[in-house]
Amino acid sequence: MTNENRITTGGCLCGAVRYAVKGPLRDVVNCHCDMCQRLHGSFGPHSKALKVNITITNDDGLAWYKTSDIAQRGFCRKCGSSLFWEPFELDATGIIAGSLDKPTGLKTIGHIFVSEKSDFYEITDRLPQFEGSSNGKLADDYK
Repeated sequence: MTNENRITTGGCLCGAVRYAVKGPLRDVVNCHCDMCQRLHGSFGPHSKALKVNITITNDDGLAWYKTSDIAQRGFCRKCGSSLFWEPFELDATGIIAGSLDKPTGLKTIGHIFVSEKSDFYEITDRLPQFEGSSNGKLADDYK
């Protein structure tokens, strides 16, 4: 099966939200912004896919919260799992990597918003780090 025909699935902790992604997923970027820290307790590990390739197969618990003028976040209103980061003006959606069913076949490729990183941990790998957004400079980062 080619990467374009691959189907990757995922969902929340309780199963009230399930989704499928057709085609490639971007490898994982760790976001260290203030919002991700509050949502995930630390940094947010995000994959990404084109919006047209994401199908919600069970939306019993899906809810959206507008976190800024540029994006909303999708989560399960039953169990609280964080699932998506969806910018309004872009054609791709961030997918919380921990919500993907295993095996994912993904690897971490970089860190963004490191200027907002909390002080209780260190980034010890040698992956690229960006003070803010990577602005599409990481591989397959759909703008």
